[in-house]
Amino acid sequence: MKSDNVVALRPNDRVRQDAEPIATIYRNLGTASAEQVVTRALGELALTMAGLAAHVKAHDLTDLNRQLRRLQRMSENLGLTSLGMVAADVRQCLDQHDVTAFSAVWARLMRIAERSLATDKGLLDQTQV
Repeated sequence: MKSDNVVALRPNDRVRQDAEPIATIYRNLGTASAEQVVTRALGELALTMAGLAAHVKAHDLTDLNRQLRRLQRMSENLGLTSLGMVAADVRQCLDQHDVTAFSAVWARLMRIAERSLATDKGLLDQTQV
């Protein structure tokens, strides 16, 4: 097989965020309190994602559906639209026992989570105005 026939795919997932939930938190709590709440929530989100990754890596799928539902809720509460939607997609793959789809959508969840959490400071900056 010649290497000319190999195509390297580079997924480019679009990350959608809704600034309104965080803006509402800032309006209701004020800048100092809101920053603490949002920072803590983003930290919990990152810990949840890390926990999920550890379970998947260990092939321990017990309780994964509940943790994915938690990730979905947390994402939606912070306006991380794409992250919440992809978490729901992973849950659907689990429910359908589709290993191939789970692997593909899990990889997408990891990419979206990395990009969502990497850009969270940008989202915070947008809502402080």
